[in-house]
Amino acid sequence: MNILISNASGKPIYEQITSQIKAMILSGELEAGAALPSIRLLAKELRISVITTKRAYEELERDGFIVTAPGKGSFVAEKNLDFVREERLRQAEEHLQKAVSCARSVGMTEEELQAILHVFYEEGMQ
Repeated sequence: MNILISNASGKPIYEQITSQIKAMILSGELEAGAALPSIRLLAKELRISVITTKRAYEELERDGFIVTAPGKGSFVAEKNLDFVREERLRQAEEHLQKAVSCARSVGMTEEELQAILHVFYEEGMQ
C-alpha cells in the first residue's frame, strides 16, 4: 500500500493515513473485500506507532470504509452507494469552500465566481 506521510503537513499522521486510504477506496484502487495490511505491518512500513495506525483504522471503520474481523484482519467494506455519494459531496463542499475563500481574498464577486464555476461545469459536460 502506497501511503505517504508528511511531517510538514498540518494534519495529524492518522488523518493522513485515513484520507489516503479513503481516496484509494473511493477511486476504486482498493476494491470491496480487499485486505488491508495488518496494523502492525502498516506501522512498521510507515515507521510510525502502532497506536497511530490503530487510530486510523478505527476512524476508517467508524466511517464505514473498512470492516475488521477479529483474527482475520481489516478489509475494504462493500460500497454503500449513498455513503459514497455523501463522501464525495463532502469533498466537493470542502473544495468549494476553499474556492470561495480564495475568491473573496482577491475581491471577486459572487457573480464572477458563479460565472467561472458555470464555465468549468459546462466544460465537464462535453
